[in-house]
Amino acid sequence: MELKKTSLNEVHKKLGGKLVDFAGWELPIQFEGIKEEHLAVRERAGLFDVSHMGEITIEGLEALKFVDYLVANDASIMNNNQVMYTFMCNEKGGVVDDLLVYKYSNEKILLVVNASNIEKDYRWIEEKSQNFNVVPKNISKDVSQIAIQGPKAQEILQKITTIDLNEIKFFTFNSKVLLSGVECLVSRTGYTGEDGFEIYLSNDKAASIVEELLNVGGEDLSPIGLGARDTLRFEAGLPLYGNELREDVTPLESGLGFFVKLEAGDFIGKNILVAQKKDGLKRRTAGFKLIGKGIARGGYKVIADGKEIGAVTTGYQLPGKKESIGLALIDIEYAKLGTYIQIEVRKKLVDAEIISKKFLEKKYKK
Repeated sequence: MELKKTSLNEVHKKLGGKLVDFAGWELPIQFEGIKEEHLAVRERAGLFDVSHMGEITIEGLEALKFVDYLVANDASIMNNNQVMYTFMCNEKGGVVDDLLVYKYSNEKILLVVNASNIEKDYRWIEEKSQNFNVVPKNISKDVSQIAIQGPKAQEILQKITTIDLNEIKFFTFNSKVLLSGVECLVSRTGYTGEDGFEIYLSNDKAASIVEELLNVGGEDLSPIGLGARDTLRFEAGLPLYGNELREDVTPLESGLGFFVKLEAGDFIGKNILVAQKKDGLKRRTAGFKLIGKGIARGGYKVIADGKEIGAVTTGYQLPGKKESIGLALIDIEYAKLGTYIQIEVRKKLVDAEIISKKFLEKKYKK
């Protein structure tokens, strides 16, 4: 099957990106190298092609009411031009997808979903919207998305717009920002733990904006591939669908209960999550560091007291760090800080210790 291409495919080739198959899309895994790109975002700024992500609009008289029922966070209290992180849960409390909700108004909302889940999510949304006065529309094919992240992100983006970017606060957006004369939606959001922006625009304008940004950014702005995107989000303690989040794992088990508002109105899967909180969790996602040598990869078994207690969801030795760290979904009694466990790395048991999942102090501009 032929891979789907984003509007920036030719730009990636021109910049020397190493292209791979990611969720059916041809995307760059790296340009200069994962370590160099990771550190570029932490120290200066990086530019990401995230056009493979999905965009679904919900319009109609009951748009806000429907989205509030669809997701686990409390959409009813959102202001216009606010962004919210949340989950769509299934009837068993498992995660259909994690997503961003952009509220234009009570009658128009944009949902930004994961690339690998676009079709599945859209079917789910269509099915659940039957009893509401709304029209869902999958506009993913018409929209490109670019992210600029890092301590110099605002300074660089400011060079191609007349709007004062300080006016776009953390987790808010402006849908009518002119970047080099092109109207874009710009939000102060991202997936790296750094300050930065995500830009939504029409496909035919994306390449010129990327080239313009790389030009004005100079040595301070580097193109970033999927490899560093994953190490950055992991270091920032942000989950990845398919790893920390799945249909058979609840947001509470993933340690993301902050984004679930059980005291708010009704939503799909709420009764299961309420019961789970009341009865107490049986397993939870925990951070760990290896004491012995090796790197714990996703799927590796976690052992304690001679028995299997769970599995690694993500593991890395991060660029610029000596320790090998990871996240694992494990039995709750072993998830306390300071508990010693073992990870089966290439058929050998390697000692590890449970640590905080806050591997990085986030640098968001609140």
